[in-house]
Amino acid sequence: MLNPNTLVTLGPLPDALSIALQDRFHLQPLEEITESQAFEVAVTTSMLGLSEGAMRLLPRLRLVLCNGAGLDRIDLAAAERRGIEIYHTPDAVTQDTADFAIALLYAAKRRLAQGDRFVRSGAWSNQRNAPTRRVTGSRVGILGLGRIGSLVASRCEALGTQVAYHTPRRKTDAPYRYVDSLLELASWSDTLILCCPATPQTQGLVDQAVLAKLGAQGTLINVSRGSVVNEEDLIVALQGGLLGFAALDVFASEPEVDPRLLRLDNVLLSPHAAAVTLETRADMAELLRRRAEAYFAERAQPRS
Repeated sequence: MLNPNTLVTLGPLPDALSIALQDRFHLQPLEEITESQAFEVAVTTSMLGLSEGAMRLLPRLRLVLCNGAGLDRIDLAAAERRGIEIYHTPDAVTQDTADFAIALLYAAKRRLAQGDRFVRSGAWSNQRNAPTRRVTGSRVGILGLGRIGSLVASRCEALGTQVAYHTPRRKTDAPYRYVDSLLELASWSDTLILCCPATPQTQGLVDQAVLAKLGAQGTLINVSRGSVVNEEDLIVALQGGLLGFAALDVFASEPEVDPRLLRLDNVLLSPHAAAVTLETRADMAELLRRRAEAYFAERAQPRS
């Protein structure tokens, strides 16, 4: 018998989401479910994902509410085989993620974190802070021109930067310079911003060759997924001065971060926080709550 007031949670949820759902539903942790219990709706996040093993524990699962845009940790093939709808919230995160990419652009080019440390250390009293690099007039290359990449491009253009992009196919309606290959884009760019999705095709796409083209004066910004970058190649490039700077919001094995990155001064580290604002959290929670309510309302309709 379907319990219309219960959603299965696949792990810890953001507070805003828990509060929004608890107003209407009972939240049941997956680990507390026995084989005799059956539910049709589960809640996860982009970071928690959903495995086929979890699907097997919920044989009547029909809808998964995913808090976030990324689906790379969800077994989409298994979900399709089982007829499970995956409802996620990509539109809710675009504005804040694009804003954060611009924040990282300024933080990287103007070395904001280093300046903060310089003042706090007391060094300003007897040393001069090193010059930084101008944003206006610089060349920004964008890998991926979807929802987020398009917003990043328009923001960069408004800042007076030159903008170019690479995608598998040219966007006929995009007003920016299209570059045929990632290597060519990296060579052209002062700053390369990663906005592409995590897919098998983008796994390790930014490697030693790309970083070498970006060069010792270049900057890499990643608001995509850690898997898009070959992290070993990135660390070696940063250590050897083959890449000038990196600003990273995502990592290969987050929340674990390679300790070598922690020891480097030419990298800015952020805890996957691009879309973590109170406004975005509230928007995502509202979208998921509405979809759950709509699902159960549809199920309650008499069948003809």
